[in-house]
Amino acid sequence: MNTAFWSTKKVLLTGHTGFKGSWLSLWLQQAGAKLCGIALPPNTQPNLFELAQVVEGMQSHFVDIRDAAAVKKIMDTFKPEIVIHMAAQPLVRYSYDFPVETYATNVMGTVHVLEAARHCDSVRVVVNVTTDKCYENREWVWGYRENEPMGGHDPYSNSKGCSELVTSAYRNSFYHKAGKGLASARAGNVIGGGDWALDRLVPDIINSIIHKQPVAVRNPTAIRPWQHVLEPLSGYLLLAEKLWDNPKHYAEGWNFGPHVHDAVNVGIVVEKILAQWGSDHAGSKHESQQGAPHEANYLKLDITKAQAELHWQPRLTLDMTLQWLVEWYHAWMRKEDMKVFTLKQIEQYQNKAGV
Repeated sequence: MNTAFWSTKKVLLTGHTGFKGSWLSLWLQQAGAKLCGIALPPNTQPNLFELAQVVEGMQSHFVDIRDAAAVKKIMDTFKPEIVIHMAAQPLVRYSYDFPVETYATNVMGTVHVLEAARHCDSVRVVVNVTTDKCYENREWVWGYRENEPMGGHDPYSNSKGCSELVTSAYRNSFYHKAGKGLASARAGNVIGGGDWALDRLVPDIINSIIHKQPVAVRNPTAIRPWQHVLEPLSGYLLLAEKLWDNPKHYAEGWNFGPHVHDAVNVGIVVEKILAQWGSDHAGSKHESQQGAPHEANYLKLDITKAQAELHWQPRLTLDMTLQWLVEWYHAWMRKEDMKVFTLKQIEQYQNKAGV
């Protein structure tokens, strides 16, 4: 991240109240960006958005991206130069229960953001954040590349594949002609302090530790590309910088994941976190569920393209990622100032990345 680049830039961020959005909001605020957010209110207690007082350094609008008119009004009023679209229905298992909401948010919500941005003369760069799950999953052991076909077995993954196709159509039909840079970013399984989303591994582990219960693990052999939240965020920011200078060359899909040896199974991550925690806990148990919805077993990303063309690299090993995660939750349990602590970890990451 080039801090000087972001200083005074007008950035519109959707999904700023979420886990990743809160981290990115704090990072952009620290860099001096003029930030405006569009999102639903936080839906968990506790949540990073409120704990770190994210709203203090930005404009914040509680707006549903399914409301096209509201999105357009904020875009036209704020007049951003850069748009980072992260608002989404982000949960696989939730999407089985609420597929219509998932598609409405992840597909038409993307359409609404891209449509508002293409009609807003101030916008030069748009980054649409999707997921590693947008690819047609073939359960193979090597990483998916950016030219693999879109797919998705479940409504969440499929809706993100649809969002990628929408992005491609808008890029080819409108953005190239207008000289605007539009790219998509596909990240791995993002973890870090401040995540309390339902049905996610790290919040489940932390809650089990707090309540002194065994961690219930649905599929301990499932392999995922684990990465600290700051890793893909650094990729999104670098991608936006590249699009600013060369909107056509970098207007593509990009993978941001860990090194291949850090894509490990769920059971290993659980045991490593419990070991890092450093106190008595109840261990873990495999909790198979009859009739549970389908979830991919193998999922890895090939990050060669981002390494070669963006000169982006993951900076934290899996062990370091889990150490930072545990330190964050320990600080929260000690009732430290979590805005100060989160900004400290951002600064540590910048120092490690040499930015």
